[in-house]
Amino acid sequence: MSEQTPYEKLGITETASFEEIQEAKNRLSQEYRDDVKAVESIESAYDSIIMERLKMRQEGRIKVPDRIRFPERKVEVAPSPPSLSLNNSPPWLQRFIDTPSSQELLWPTGIFLVLALLAGFSSDQASLLPLLLAFGVFTNIYFLNRKENKFGRALLITLAGLLLGVGLGLAITQLLQGSNLIGGTHQSLIGIIVFFVFWLSSNFLR
Repeated sequence: MSEQTPYEKLGITETASFEEIQEAKNRLSQEYRDDVKAVESIESAYDSIIMERLKMRQEGRIKVPDRIRFPERKVEVAPSPPSLSLNNSPPWLQRFIDTPSSQELLWPTGIFLVLALLAGFSSDQASLLPLLLAFGVFTNIYFLNRKENKFGRALLITLAGLLLGVGLGLAITQLLQGSNLIGGTHQSLIGIIVFFVFWLSSNFLR
């Protein structure tokens, strides 16, 4: 069958109708169903004929019934850009970065949001901010420690977050004071920034 034309492989003439092509293909596929190579050759001949008829239809030379199955063409899919995934990051980074679920984000977000709001309204009560910061420290240690039960690491991350938050708060308040944008509320702003750093560390570090 290898030297025959597609029409000869199906045992039909070049003027055969689509019904005759389909019937010949089904009959031969059933007859040679135990011969994989023969079935593949029959399918290839059928596809070649259908593609030829499709080309003729596009040129307006014939009309193809809608029920005729055309051979599927492989569509080249453009490669998608690599996604940023924690699984592709270095192992040492995976040991520190966490990807919390929305449920796990709920409690830390709620608590630190309340603490930040209280800090924002505590500008007239200087004694309240240290209490809020102390509560924030213990809260941050709790959320970090419950992930892997490593109290030492949780304590170090919390202290580093506290120092970072205070440092950022001082730098920002200095800039704002130089621009005359704030008055005497720099302690409250520092507290808000510290709680924001705590929120980040408690959710996205482990």
